[in-house]
Amino acid sequence: MRSDRTSAARSWTVLSCLAVLQFFIAVDVTVVNIALPSIGAELGAGPRELTWVVVAYTIAGGGLLMLGGRLGDVFGRRRVLLVGTAVFGGASLLAGVANSFAVLVVTRLLQGVGEALALPAAMATIVLLFPEGPRRSRALSVWAAIASCGLVLGFVLSGVITEFLGWRWIFLIAVPFVVFVLVTTVILIPADRSRERAPLDVLGSLLLTCAPLLFAFGVVEAGGDGGTPSWVPAVALVGALVAGLLFFAVERRATNPLIPLAFFRNRSRVLANLATALLSATLSTSFLLFTFQLQDRLGLSPLQAGLMLLPLAVSLVLAVTVVPRLLGSWGARGCALVGIGFAALGMVVIGAAAHLGAPAPMLIPAMVLIAAGMGFGIVGLQYAAVTGVTDEDAGVASGVQRAADQLGGATGVTVYVGVGFTPSVLGSSPYLLSCGLALVGLLGAAAVAGRIRIGR
Repeated sequence: MRSDRTSAARSWTVLSCLAVLQFFIAVDVTVVNIALPSIGAELGAGPRELTWVVVAYTIAGGGLLMLGGRLGDVFGRRRVLLVGTAVFGGASLLAGVANSFAVLVVTRLLQGVGEALALPAAMATIVLLFPEGPRRSRALSVWAAIASCGLVLGFVLSGVITEFLGWRWIFLIAVPFVVFVLVTTVILIPADRSRERAPLDVLGSLLLTCAPLLFAFGVVEAGGDGGTPSWVPAVALVGALVAGLLFFAVERRATNPLIPLAFFRNRSRVLANLATALLSATLSTSFLLFTFQLQDRLGLSPLQAGLMLLPLAVSLVLAVTVVPRLLGSWGARGCALVGIGFAALGMVVIGAAAHLGAPAPMLIPAMVLIAAGMGFGIVGLQYAAVTGVTDEDAGVASGVQRAADQLGGATGVTVYVGVGFTPSVLGSSPYLLSCGLALVGLLGAAAVAGRIRIGR
């Protein structure tokens, strides 16, 4: 009995330590938003270029996520967890001392690499520490709650840190906590056992990452001020298309593919992931538009802007709490369509507020609608994306869904904000144009989600 209590206490101690890493990885998705104007002012980057600070992290993390999970299976979860955490912490330190915008973008890419290595290994460690049943359910609930808190608190922390310490500290503050995670991992988690090495689909992972990176580069540079030769964006966009086609060709022939082609035979899962990408594109765009509007248009300080985003944070927590209770009666498709509708209304309010020059409080309804869209839409689509999974494909289904979320959000920011804030089209309101593009994407998301067919 005492041995069981000791084992349980050790498992919860490991969970608590790894939760620190999960928190800061989640924080890094949103913490840069309020700091973007300050970063741009110091490093000489405009709104269009600043999208790279967001998308570099999410593209690298989303594109390499499934390879990171596979590396943990092959080389040992503890070893990969240590490497990924060290990469994430080192990149955070370099981001905090970056002396140019290009260096900052590279460090954000490295942070994404660290996330892709560390997060799947940490998740797998927790799953194996807790036996299936109530204990594992409680552990995974805590893990998910930590991630949600990190995403939500990122907005507020960004405002507080940027206001009182400067934007560099939004990266530097994670470094001592990362060191803590490295030390506790070495102490608490046993060394990996030797295991049989299986082939890795490294080429597939690189192509899955290069395609959205080249696409983002092409879109951003196509709307530049003429400093880049006109052929460069065209080559980048063609390269993105080629990388995407090669990815599917490689997956068809790989002995151990990143995404088995059998995955695409489940129509509802494919539709759910496509709708997730389209919805995430709008949600990520809305976060940037809130930041630019509150600070650039309305002149709020970072602290004031962070506090103004509290209604978004509170509404998101409430929505995520309510939606699971409605899945049984509404179904995954119903929740997804309601979420997409909320997001569309939110973008309309953002565009109208920007066009009319409305004061900051007028954005609160938009924040509530966007939070509801995220809560209802993403949760409903997540449920649809993993419906009917088995032990053999559960990991693939979860990894694809998370990758669709991150890569969709990054691509949406690139297109909607990158095109909307392009100097050549600034004769119209960049906010209206960005919102209009997002609404077109949401129409596509609704059309796709409406074709999902699963039981309640």
